[in-house]
Amino acid sequence: MRIEPPAPGEPRRPFGPRNPGDAWVTAPDGERYWGRFGAAGLLALDADRGVLLQHRVSWSHHGDTWALPGGARHEHESALAAALRESAEEAGVPAASVRPRLMSILDLGIWSYATVVADVTEPFEPVISDPESRELAWVPPDDVAGLPLHPGFASSWEKLRPLLGILPALVVDAANVVGSVPDGWWKDRAAAAQRLLDAAAALSVRGVPADVLDLPEDTWFPEVTVVLEGRSRGAAGLPDAPGLTVRRAEAAGDDAIVAAAVDLAARGRTVTVATSDRELAARCRAAGARIMGAGGLRALLEY
Repeated sequence: MRIEPPAPGEPRRPFGPRNPGDAWVTAPDGERYWGRFGAAGLLALDADRGVLLQHRVSWSHHGDTWALPGGARHEHESALAAALRESAEEAGVPAASVRPRLMSILDLGIWSYATVVADVTEPFEPVISDPESRELAWVPPDDVAGLPLHPGFASSWEKLRPLLGILPALVVDAANVVGSVPDGWWKDRAAAAQRLLDAAAALSVRGVPADVLDLPEDTWFPEVTVVLEGRSRGAAGLPDAPGLTVRRAEAAGDDAIVAAAVDLAARGRTVTVATSDRELAARCRAAGARIMGAGGLRALLEY
C-alpha cells in the first residue's frame, strides 16, 4: 500500500479520494482533535478473550499507545455506522459478528467522540488492514489499565469498565402496548402486532436513551423480547433484527411475560418490562424487573 506523506502531526492516509471528515478540529486552547464531523471507535467485547485493542504506530497521534479501532466520521454518517466502518477498515471487524450494547459520547461542543461497546456474537480474528496499527490484541478487561493507553481512551475506560457487566433487556407486553391507542387494532390483531414488531426492530437498531432505562451513559441497545398472545400470534414474521426475539404465548400472555422477565434476569440481564397493566407490573417488579409504561414505549417506537 502506498502512503502519502502526512501533514505535520496528521495520521498517514492511503492515496485516493480524501474524505472531508479527515481533518483536524482545533479548540480555543489549541488542543486538536481528529475528525471534522467528530470521531467514533468500537470496543468489541468477547466474553472469553476480552476487549479488542489496537497498538498504534509511533508516528500517529499519541503514538505507541493502546486504544480502540476508530477514526473520523464521514459527513452525515451516524456514530454507530462510523464505529463499525472504522473498526472494519482498521481491524477487520465483521459488522455481522458484533452486536452493539452501549454508546457513550464525549461531547466537547466543537467535537465529539462516540465509543460503541459491542458484544462479539460470532468469534473472529482481527486483521491489521491499515498502516496505523503495530498490532491488534484481545486484552482481558482487568489488564487494560496496565497498558500505556491513549489519553482519550484511558479517560473513557475509567467510566466504561464498570458498565461492561450491564446487559439490558426489554420485554414488551404487546397486547397492552398495541391496545393503548384506539387506532383500529382490533380489526386485525395480527397486522397490528406486525406493526409493533417492525417498530421494535427499528428501535433495537436505533437504541434507547439511558434515562429511559434508568441506566448511566447515553444510549443502550437492549435485547428486545416481544410477547404475543391470542390472535396477535398470527403476526406475519420476525423482522431482520439480531437483537429482537418473539415469544408466542400458548396460554396467558401475562404468565409468558413474567416468565420471560424471570428467565432474562436469571441470565444476568437488567430487565425492563413495558406495560401499563398494574397487576402485571407488580408481578414483574417482584421478579426484579423495572417498569416502563406503554405510552413511554410507544413514544420511543415512533409509530
